[in-house]
Amino acid sequence: MTGKISHLERRRRFDALVRELRPELYRYAFWLSRSRSVADDVVQEALLRAWKAFGDLRETGSTKQWLVTIVRREHARLYERKRFDTVDITDYEEEIAATSDDDPDLGKMRQAIFRLDDAYREPLALQVLLGHTTREIAELTDLNEATVLTRLHRARHRLKLEMGIEPEDGPGDGS
Repeated sequence: MTGKISHLERRRRFDALVRELRPELYRYAFWLSRSRSVADDVVQEALLRAWKAFGDLRETGSTKQWLVTIVRREHARLYERKRFDTVDITDYEEEIAATSDDDPDLGKMRQAIFRLDDAYREPLALQVLLGHTTREIAELTDLNEATVLTRLHRARHRLKLEMGIEPEDGPGDGS
């Protein structure tokens, strides 16, 4: 073979790359969408797009960031294509509370995260769930690093307030 890999080898490489990342991609899609079924759909579509473009991926070291970008874009694409019926947030709060009976603080934290504006929840999910650096989050979200840092700070500040924890920087945070 002259530089081309077989379909079977290409499939094996793709499966190996996404196997360990799929749970992280799903968690990220879930935090973006607040819905298990939407997260499943987003990840499924994202992996289909990734498979189609897999031949263009030159550096396997950037696979995680590449796949997260595809998930993020596929999530946004969902909302461009159709309008969803709005659902009262209490439906999610009840579902989340039911899944965290062992630790009521965990349920309260999840509810607080879901109440964050998307602009704050997304960078927080990228950092906490996926382990991205500020620079990587800035690249993924098309923001500058200072904006990412501000949003992360404000997200944590709001979560602390909702959890009844006094933030270190006090009430005059300006957020």
